[in-house]
Amino acid sequence: MQKRVLLKRGKEESLLRFHPWIFSGAIASIEGAPEEGDVVDVYTSDGNWIAAGHIQVGSIAVRVLTFVQEPIDKEFWKKRVAVAYNLRSSLGLTDREDHNIYRLIHGEGDNLPGLVVDVYGRTAVVQAHSVGMHCCRQVIAEAITEVLGSRVVSVYYKSETTLPYKAQSDNSTGYIIGGHLDDVPLEYGLKLPVDWINGQKTGLFIDQRENRALLEKYSKGRSVLNMFCYTGGFSLAALRGGAKLVHSVDSSAKATELTNKGVKDNFPDDNRHKAFAEDAFKFLDNMEEKYDLVILDPPAFAKHRDALKRALIGYRRLNEKALEKIEPGGILFTFSCSQVVTKEQFRMAVFTAAAQAKRSVRILYQLHQPADHPINIFHPEGEYLKGLVLYVE
Repeated sequence: MQKRVLLKRGKEESLLRFHPWIFSGAIASIEGAPEEGDVVDVYTSDGNWIAAGHIQVGSIAVRVLTFVQEPIDKEFWKKRVAVAYNLRSSLGLTDREDHNIYRLIHGEGDNLPGLVVDVYGRTAVVQAHSVGMHCCRQVIAEAITEVLGSRVVSVYYKSETTLPYKAQSDNSTGYIIGGHLDDVPLEYGLKLPVDWINGQKTGLFIDQRENRALLEKYSKGRSVLNMFCYTGGFSLAALRGGAKLVHSVDSSAKATELTNKGVKDNFPDDNRHKAFAEDAFKFLDNMEEKYDLVILDPPAFAKHRDALKRALIGYRRLNEKALEKIEPGGILFTFSCSQVVTKEQFRMAVFTAAAQAKRSVRILYQLHQPADHPINIFHPEGEYLKGLVLYVE
């Protein structure tokens, strides 16, 4: 029996606008007893085929793979991977001697909802955010290596923290093609410490690449404080930009170890840098050093809508503390990666912080995610990274 989903009357409107999510409340019935992760055909209440996608337990019940009737086979995956790779190639992110880190597939932004693939040298790290993508991990890995050829020869699968917690599936990690390579991950010539086995996400926050490059231009002669440093990408950019000192702060001792390793690999015997394994709010409260360039790049304060109010308070408090302490003429790079926090809400939280800190502030840049993290125009929820560069009088 065909595995199919029948929608309630009128619930196909979002699909007619090519939105890739079908919520559970839009479904009238499910036929053919599909298992979680199976591909299902979706029909309107009038019995017309409209889409096909992965079915899953939860509020987002189907993630749409295609709005065209076509087989979801290996050729489908190869075609989607090829389109994604060609985009990154056109952006100048591939086949460079000084740069070999980029996002190959960005979920809905590449019409593959629930799938993230990052490339580090000749290794691709695959992360599934849906059971359907988890079930397809092997064919996806094969499609990647076949499309990219010698550019990617190892595929590491890492989804133990990203699959829905109710998913009844084996989420084991490890190499599913190839194995460990000695490639050095490079971001515009900087050797970045990447730990895709034990680190957060796929090993690095690639989405801040262009913002790190911008920070480098403002670092010369400045005293830099990099809060929530993780592997220290902003710290390395500041050091190369000519900062007179750089302090990196993270609550994780493992993160500060990776940051120190990155500094040693890129700037051996350089004494301008120091790392602190400490809570960000406590560090800001107690710091005695004066900084005139501060980076605030915290983890998501709100991962779901119920946490939005508390998150906005957190962003306000964090920015207020930084604005109180930054030197006159200082520059603040401040970010939110919380998807449920809009640009307007984040900007208002920062503006409120400036008012309460009694500092005059001007916006130099409004920042966002880079081009290899594209936003599907039919899926505005994909715009998650917000940032401001502020001049503080």
